[in-house]
Order: sequence, then structure tokens, then C-alpha cells
Amino acid sequence: MNHFKQTVALKEVSCFALHGWYPEEQLIGNHFIIDLETKFTPLVIDDELSNTVNYEDLNTIILYEMKKTQKLLETVLNNIILKVIKLYPFVETINVSIRKLNPPMEGQIGHSFVKLTYNASAQ
Repeated sequence: MNHFKQTVALKEVSCFALHGWYPEEQLIGNHFIIDLETKFTPLVIDDELSNTVNYEDLNTIILYEMKKTQKLLETVLNNIILKVIKLYPFVETINVSIRKLNPPMEGQIGHSFVKLTYNASAQ
């Protein structure tokens, strides 16, 4: 039995996008930082991994979903998770978060933050 867990992740992927609840946000846009982490049980056969996650694929998924304007950041995160699961059904856990830099609110706010977690064992 394999007791190892492998993590493949991208941290601090920076994007400019038009996400936001208010129409003005969807016109002027904002800067976002995305973190995406996957965990799974690696399977090594004859000194090669038979299942792993390609972080280039993760980057492609993030960039694709960031181009599609959404009102809710939760929708963006959910879409990212669904695409990762479809491409890599063996992934056991996915954590994805997004930070909106300088959200348009009163006061000095560094960023807003939304995180979504998928756990295959909870299904």
C-alpha cells in the first residue's frame, strides 16, 4: 500500500481580469493572484510516474477561467476545480484560492480572499 502523497501546485499566478459583482468592476477590471494545489497518491512503475499532474495544464486552466468574466469569484474557483477533476480524476484534494488586489471598497485593503476546497473522499 502506498502511503505517500504528492503535491503539484502553482503559487501566486498573477492575472488581470474583469471579475466582480458590480458592473464597474467588469469594465475596469482588477489584478488577481491565484494559488492552486493538488494532492494525490503517486503511482511509480519501473522508475516512472504513471499518474501525476502537469502544472502547465494547471496554468492553462487558470488562465482560461480568468478570461471568462464572472460576478462571483466562487464561480471562477468552482470552474477551475471542475476542469482539474475532469483532466485528472485521480486527484484526491484540490485547494484553490484567489485574491483580488485593492478591492474597490472604502479604506485601505490589501486584498480580498476566497478559497474553495475539493476533497474526493468527502463524495
